[in-house]
Amino acid sequence: MNVAADRDNWFRRYVPAAPGAVQLICLPHAGGGAPQFLPLAQELAPAVEVVCVQYPGRQDRRRETPVDNLRTLADRLCELLAPRPSQQLVILGHSMGAVLGFELGLRIERSAPDALLGLIASGRRAPVVHRDEDVHRRGDDEIIAEIRALSGTAPSLLADEELLRVALPALRADYRAVESYRYREGDRLRAPVAALVGDIDPRVSLDDARAWQQVTDADFSMRTFPGGHFYLVEQWADVASTIADRIAVFQGRARVS
Repeated sequence: MNVAADRDNWFRRYVPAAPGAVQLICLPHAGGGAPQFLPLAQELAPAVEVVCVQYPGRQDRRRETPVDNLRTLADRLCELLAPRPSQQLVILGHSMGAVLGFELGLRIERSAPDALLGLIASGRRAPVVHRDEDVHRRGDDEIIAEIRALSGTAPSLLADEELLRVALPALRADYRAVESYRYREGDRLRAPVAALVGDIDPRVSLDDARAWQQVTDADFSMRTFPGGHFYLVEQWADVASTIADRIAVFQGRARVS
């Protein structure tokens, strides 16, 4: 596969954007896919180019081997993005995608200084907050119970035995990737970070989200939404408005720095 085709395989653009629009790189949760961000693309276009990442091993990439290491995944994404210093990039990651976004941000800042305007970390505790978790080692029924408890998977998928069997390898690999991840002491972004979190998220406390402040040398902000781990699914318009505001703040900071 050539580089252009490979990029098309990884990066999905559902809605056209204006020329020169800031790019919002969207990284899904464990088991998630690029289409989850379609409502956000519809809300933000054409002012923002929403670039939705499709990980291997799911949906139309289900025949590919899932990547079960976040740093390996971040390396590949940065290689394919090939960021340039003149670009304007913002990363949005939800749950597992937030930690992946942090690692991707570190790589972008090394390869293209000034390209990264900011990171928006949604529904995930900061990398500095470690907890031992073992979902990826559990049986299939226990993994299904975990995703059912988080209420982020379509009921039609959870009720379809065949679809679940197809989805479980990628889901298990994603959980292995995020649960085996360990923060490296001293890793910090130069770009600002904004944390978004549901006020009754069973996996992320407000203090967990606030700890993202510890991994940036720039400004930090935090917005709490009503809802649980997948608070954003029920309120895309409000979430999109907050993201647009954060992007504008990031851009303003870049202009004066």
